[in-house]
Amino acid sequence: MSRSGEFELIRRFLAPLATAAGARDLEDDAALIDAPEGQRLVVTTDTMVEGVHFPGDGPPGLIARRLLRTNLSDLAAMGARPSGYLLNLALPRRIDDPWLERFAAGLTADQGEFGISLLGGDTVATPGALTLTVTAFGSAASPVHRSGARPGDLVFVTGPIGDGLFGLKAVRGEIASPRLAERYWLPSPRFGAADGATAAADISDGLIADLGHICRASSVGAVVELEAVPLSPEVAALGAQARLDALTGGDDYELVLTARESAAVPVGRIVRGEGVTVVDGAGRPVPLLRQGYTHD
Repeated sequence: MSRSGEFELIRRFLAPLATAAGARDLEDDAALIDAPEGQRLVVTTDTMVEGVHFPGDGPPGLIARRLLRTNLSDLAAMGARPSGYLLNLALPRRIDDPWLERFAAGLTADQGEFGISLLGGDTVATPGALTLTVTAFGSAASPVHRSGARPGDLVFVTGPIGDGLFGLKAVRGEIASPRLAERYWLPSPRFGAADGATAAADISDGLIADLGHICRASSVGAVVELEAVPLSPEVAALGAQARLDALTGGDDYELVLTARESAAVPVGRIVRGEGVTVVDGAGRPVPLLRQGYTHD
């Protein structure tokens, strides 16, 4: 099956996604973006490479939705609400029109769910791996930064930790769990959860690593109570080692945040000092083999 040329590809698969007035039906060289009065424009971008960030043989619609949601999670961590996105596609020759149709259908589904529009982007051919980039836009009246944590704050997470790590194992067929596979493909951006937080980050590199980013930016330390970290029933059933692995696995796209109070799940506290210490039920430090995913 062949693939449409660039302009036909845009007309068939991408222009129908450009529903916002500022997108101008993708007919202009750039889009027009406004932030609501009294709010700041918040911008984030992430690139996913086949074989590095997602399995290349995954369903195109789910690849699209994961790409979009991981970017939206960054906006949620900043306390922003989403408005639109740019999409860059570097497509190998094997990507054909039926693949693109399913990919666009996935974007359509999530545009409806999150109330956003495609604003523009670029498409190129590549002899290398499928490479996908989204730049997402949102707005916030009071953006939440990583640098605001203070001793005495509590540490919270917005949902179960470890579903991303073990969801990838399910996608690869290493464990049998349709629910974990779904959690891998369809993380849930936690819009509104960071409201009122002193600091926040989305958990992409792992709970310990991303809390460590907050600690470094805020010049504080943190203590995490191992048994307080929430796990899904599927991950909890995998045993004690899975609980430890969940702390550093990444790909959860929940939020870790600091605050005096929150509706999220408390897992620890901010202290004077530096770094993140994990303790067991008796308050003893728990050694970890690594802190989280590293971008080498």
